[in-house]
Amino acid sequence: MREDAAVADDRPRRRARHRGTGRSVSTPSPEEELMRSLYREHAGPLLGFVLRLVAGDRQRAEDVVQETLIRAWKNAGSLNRATGSVRPWLVTVARRIVIDNHRSRQARPQEVDPSPLEVLPAEDEIDKALWLMTIGDALDDLTPAHREALVETYFKGRTVGEAAEILGVPSGTVRSRVFYALRSMKLALEERGVTA
Repeated sequence: MREDAAVADDRPRRRARHRGTGRSVSTPSPEEELMRSLYREHAGPLLGFVLRLVAGDRQRAEDVVQETLIRAWKNAGSLNRATGSVRPWLVTVARRIVIDNHRSRQARPQEVDPSPLEVLPAEDEIDKALWLMTIGDALDDLTPAHREALVETYFKGRTVGEAAEILGVPSGTVRSRVFYALRSMKLALEERGVTA
């Protein structure tokens, strides 16, 4: 933080002639003198105080000190008339700035980095629904006997023996029907553009 930035003033400076050289020398205004003295006397201790308030974040602390000194410059007339030290006033202003900054960050929604979301695969319900419709259509193309054998073994998770008992056919017939059903399903899915 530079002293020049804290005391910048748009008002023209009074010029005086330097004795003996004839050169013109700028004479600082009372407000500029006040700001320079405030900076020299209070900027260091004020920075230390604010660093404790912002948990050691030096950039934020410097911003708060600069804002405090700008507010002091804006209130230079009343500070010139003040009796006693202005440090309590500066400390109070700095503390309020820190509180205001904290409250404004709390009022704002937390910013979220979208990059983790980009790497997560999202389930697409439309694709899933289309896949199920395609499977359903391919199942409809099977003969009823082949479809029953496939549903009992693959979709209901029964063994060949359990499926044979439920369907009332020998186990070899269930195996044969499942084999031909899977082959027919594969061909039906390939016709629909689905590769397994």
